[in-house]
Amino acid sequence: MHDSDDINAMEGELIKTYKWLVPLSWIYGMVTYVRNRLFDWGILSSKHFDIPIISVGNITVGGTGKTPHIEYLIRLLATNYKVAVLSRGYKRKSSGYVLATIDTPMEMIGDEPWQMAQKFPDVYIAVDANRCRGIEHLINDPKTKDVEVILLDDAFQHRYVSPGYNILLTDYHRLITKDMILPAGRLRESADGKERANMVIVTKCPENMSPMQYRIVAEALKLRPYQRLFFSSFKYGRMVNLATHEIRSRHEMSKNHVLLLTGIGCPRQMEMDMNSSFASVECMDFHDHHYYDKNDLQNALNRLKALPHPHIIVTTEKDATKLMDICELHEEITKHIWVLPIRTKILQEKERLFNEKITGYVQKNLRNR
Repeated sequence: MHDSDDINAMEGELIKTYKWLVPLSWIYGMVTYVRNRLFDWGILSSKHFDIPIISVGNITVGGTGKTPHIEYLIRLLATNYKVAVLSRGYKRKSSGYVLATIDTPMEMIGDEPWQMAQKFPDVYIAVDANRCRGIEHLINDPKTKDVEVILLDDAFQHRYVSPGYNILLTDYHRLITKDMILPAGRLRESADGKERANMVIVTKCPENMSPMQYRIVAEALKLRPYQRLFFSSFKYGRMVNLATHEIRSRHEMSKNHVLLLTGIGCPRQMEMDMNSSFASVECMDFHDHHYYDKNDLQNALNRLKALPHPHIIVTTEKDATKLMDICELHEEITKHIWVLPIRTKILQEKERLFNEKITGYVQKNLRNR
């Protein structure tokens, strides 16, 4: 007998839950419910800051595509405003507040902040588990006090800060309304927590969704009239070879058999997209934020050699940041690794509306300062 039950999700996907852990989920759910009510009643206080703050987060454990959405907002806002991103710096080896530079080691700030610091040198990238303290540093420290907009990365449960605009992400393949609270499921709190969001984005959607599928998801989420709903999918850039920095399109590489090497949360949609782009795809998945070692690369090389020729390894920018140093010791594998950039695409031809919602909030709140 299996320890898990499967709940049907969208497009035939399966959400694995552990019914035998439901009693523990009741306890955990009650704790999070009481905590949220204490904030709602003002017994625990949330701090408001006199600067536009946009929070991007989720209420599930695992990836919903936060980093590509944060990067979308950076590209949208950084041409007109001085933008800062504040993250907790998951799995970093430092503590307290750290303001990143392009030379800051990854272990000091975490993999995702490091990636953004490399890609956006004109944006302030900072980490601090205490988001209130981190915001105080950003708006008061001489190096960063010209900041005009702060993006909070993964702060939906961090209620000690009251953001001006709350964006909640939910994975199309694992909608929060179809899931259960930890440890039986992967929710950090009840799906009712979505009511704190100004905007909900259903992420990792197939691009070819029908009007009926959009409607089914919208009805399942049961959002309030004040909440806006958007859908997004992955948009892939041109592939870059990790060793030679050669650039090629997926079409040019379509005859290759691929080992998809990922350490990201919920890579299912990426796997589906790659299956339509290459001769075959074999997946080698690790947990989110996984730090690779020599054994991982040796195993990847062995699995690559077992694939028909021609063959390559495809990985994400996030994974590539952690592979580079190790790959220097494994020249045999480096030449086979291709990095596939991932961006966010707003679906239903609503990109302009989405952009207007974000920039409108920023403009209004900058005027009111």
